[in-house]
Amino acid sequence: MLFEYTRRRGVRSPVTDAPTFRVGKLARAKTADQTGIDISDLIDRSYNYHSSRELHWHLAERLGLAPGAMKLREAAAA
Repeated sequence: MLFEYTRRRGVRSPVTDAPTFRVGKLARAKTADQTGIDISDLIDRSYNYHSSRELHWHLAERLGLAPGAMKLREAAAA
């Protein structure tokens, strides 16, 4: 499964002082070239992620998938 997300700026982490981001939109992609159904409502979009890897693992857990069974990519800026 392929998922695509858009990034919104978050805040600096109070623990690590590292920049974070929030997910603006999350969609399951139909193909590598085409974005599909918006599934943003399945995650907490107010959560501040530290990396795309953290989002990947969180999404896999939320959907009950093995992390290796899915791919995640950031949408190109419009």
